[in-house]
Amino acid sequence: MSLSIAIVGLPNVGKSTLFNALTDNNILAANYPFATIEPNTGIVPIPDVRLQKLADMYSSQKIVPATVTFVDIAGLVAGAHKGEGLGNQFLANIRGTQAICQVVRAFHDPNVTHVNDKHDPSNDIDTVNTELILADLQTVDKVLPRIQKEARANPKLKYQADTIEKVRQILDAGKPLFTEVDSLDKEPTIWLQKELQLLTMKPTIYLFNVDEETLTDKNRQADLAKLVSPAQAVFVCAKLESELRGLSNEESKELLETYGVHESGLNQLIHSAYDTLGLQSYLTAGEKEVRAWTIPKGATAPQAAGVIHGDFERGFIAAQIVNYDDLMSAGSEPAAKSAGKIRTEGKTYVMQEGDVVEFRFNV
Repeated sequence: MSLSIAIVGLPNVGKSTLFNALTDNNILAANYPFATIEPNTGIVPIPDVRLQKLADMYSSQKIVPATVTFVDIAGLVAGAHKGEGLGNQFLANIRGTQAICQVVRAFHDPNVTHVNDKHDPSNDIDTVNTELILADLQTVDKVLPRIQKEARANPKLKYQADTIEKVRQILDAGKPLFTEVDSLDKEPTIWLQKELQLLTMKPTIYLFNVDEETLTDKNRQADLAKLVSPAQAVFVCAKLESELRGLSNEESKELLETYGVHESGLNQLIHSAYDTLGLQSYLTAGEKEVRAWTIPKGATAPQAAGVIHGDFERGFIAAQIVNYDDLMSAGSEPAAKSAGKIRTEGKTYVMQEGDVVEFRFNV
């Protein structure tokens, strides 16, 4: 599976600057609303130091990391759900992504205009969330009468009508659905999201675009995190991230450490996305290539095999698995096998982070 994240927020909060830094692209980043009209998409390899080490061990010809797709959505404004600022077009671009990263301006700069002429992170968050909630209400109100009618004719569909009605109550209360998803029954909720692609049901990460001082100000970070709890909050300085572009890994690490930061914004966002979406990686290794694959936590071995190819899942026989750390400690695959660290697992095996796998299948 491929990880995709929509980057949303008000105009002039640093979305495009951040997108450029994360994807190393050169899109327009200007100091006026709607500098981005068409969504910009960037596919970024997910940093994983394990891949090079495996490639060295297996003398692999190439390395294929897992990827994340970032979609830079043009700035939302109040009234976006009614089409203000090309809002309907922008909201539609979010629907195809798995998660939302809402960029919130948390820096003061009189030279960068604010769409509301007032800088207030709490109000900015409320503005964006309100537009997404109102857009979802429009979607729900369109389908609810039809579903209710079908449920009256077929009682087996009553659960669908009940779920949509409960969803509408949550939205009416001004709450994004992802904050209340635990109160909804799992099966109808999966059906609902597949059918309607509701925006506020998508897991959301809040990325606060801060100044250099706030990067190490834990008290300020705690205050900002309270605004979005229980969602995850990430603190990144887009200006600093821009300075990392073109630098080597060592140079980037040195520059970050001068600001008291130990991880780039890209890594922080990816880790938060994996955690928020319940994802993990497994690895395959051989002479041809070393590759990382993204799967949901709890995926079984056949389901993980299906990420490579559907035939692998249908014809699954077994999986030969070794833990990455055990493999590195042994020094080679034969040594790991001699030490009893390589095992064969069947169809019920639940994959673990860092599994190095070879699938056996018959099609």
